[in-house]
Amino acid sequence: MRRPSPRLPGLLRRLIGETHAATLTEFALISPVLLLMIMGLFDMAHTQYTNSMLNGALQKAGRDLTLEGAGTTMANINTRVANSVRQVVPPTATIRFEALSHFDFSDIGEGEEFSDDNNDGVCNNNEVFVDDNSNGTRDNNRGTNGIGGARDAVLYTAIVTYPRLFPMYQLAGMPQNVTLRATTVLRNQPYDEQDRNAPTGNCT
Repeated sequence: MRRPSPRLPGLLRRLIGETHAATLTEFALISPVLLLMIMGLFDMAHTQYTNSMLNGALQKAGRDLTLEGAGTTMANINTRVANSVRQVVPPTATIRFEALSHFDFSDIGEGEEFSDDNNDGVCNNNEVFVDDNSNGTRDNNRGTNGIGGARDAVLYTAIVTYPRLFPMYQLAGMPQNVTLRATTVLRNQPYDEQDRNAPTGNCT
């Protein structure tokens, strides 16, 4: 039977007391968490900055859209907003715009009115509704696509989607893409009489 070396206990004691590589070992343990936190902070800061740029550009566009004849230059205004945002987002970012015009501010987000003859809260059974957006169906949003005409209240929205700049989203369980949405509400200048006439329809 082989006896253990008498030098082994002394060697173990020296290894236990060795601290020269402790810092390197500790850093290897905490570095993944530290890097995740740093990338997360950069990601949050970039998202907030992009959101501020988007809101600022949209507010400027909203003021431009209230001018007479802005409807003919809406594409140019959208382009200016997109160019401002593209300065801080990846080239693969997608930017889309929505504009819904309404007769008044109180109409924003409201459904088209209808005669609820059977008091069930649903437009059905050939009940008559006011087709504010003239699309032939009763909608839960009475807005009409586009910036409308004189005195109309417009809900103008920009939606930006882009891939995250840092790969930490996989480690943190976050989605790969960031989606930002900015909205402004404005009223067109009173350069003409407002048209309130709207056709009616019947619900099925």
